[in-house]
Amino acid sequence: MSTLTLRPTRKRLKSRTGANVRIISGVVACFLFLVPVIWMVATSFKLPTDIFTTPPSFFAPITFSNYGSYMDAADIPHRMMNTVIVAIGASVLSVVAGAMAGYALSRLRIKGAATIGVLILVSRGVPPIALAVPMFLVARKLNITDLHITLILAYCTFLIPYVMWLMRSFFLALPKELEESAMIDGTSRLGAFFRIIVPISMPGLISTLIFSVILAWEELLFALVLTNRNAATIPVAIAGMAADTENGAMWGQLAAVGTITVLPLIVFALLVQKWLVKGLAESATKG
Repeated sequence: MSTLTLRPTRKRLKSRTGANVRIISGVVACFLFLVPVIWMVATSFKLPTDIFTTPPSFFAPITFSNYGSYMDAADIPHRMMNTVIVAIGASVLSVVAGAMAGYALSRLRIKGAATIGVLILVSRGVPPIALAVPMFLVARKLNITDLHITLILAYCTFLIPYVMWLMRSFFLALPKELEESAMIDGTSRLGAFFRIIVPISMPGLISTLIFSVILAWEELLFALVLTNRNAATIPVAIAGMAADTENGAMWGQLAAVGTITVLPLIVFALLVQKWLVKGLAESATKG
């Protein structure tokens, strides 16, 4: 009798130990990922003399000078607005086009649909610089450089394949009977897609949109090549500050701009985390 009662106890203890190990590992991993962000935020509130002290000073006097007039001089508010416009515009356009393309490849009887999907995904492996230079030459020829729409279309070149592949896998997991029953009742293929498939796939669409916004928000190369002043984004401003050889790299201001750049993404992720987790969980279950 004692042996029988000890076995469940040992099993329960082993399961609890494994859960504790996973929790501790997750906390340590989160801490390691957050250390650079915390260090950047702390640096943004330090004086130049306190940034390079050895050993590092964790209780240095706090200053807000790094967030002062330099922000207006570097045109940070305007570039932040450009980043928001381009990232959201490119992400929405890519999700609409990519979702429809993914649905077509997963449902329509297209010869070699799987091969087409793989080829489109492989295009993601093309070095961005190989696309940036031809894009710049075409944009200059058409006189559409330094425009928001130009940068939005450029971002779509690497976002649409990403969206299409993710949504194709999601649509393949949905039963075809959903559209077929609607089409029997007289709904067109396009109507069945928007009325039946899109509402069901909303968590997947929103999670894909979130990842697309993050990818577009941090993109540098296309923005650096295709913009000058009017449509330049925050990554371009940070690159210019880091490459300022005349005044030297202003680490306090760089940390302040980096904090301002990261903060909207953190707030955005916190606001949509419910949709993100739901979309990832449903994709994993259906996949």
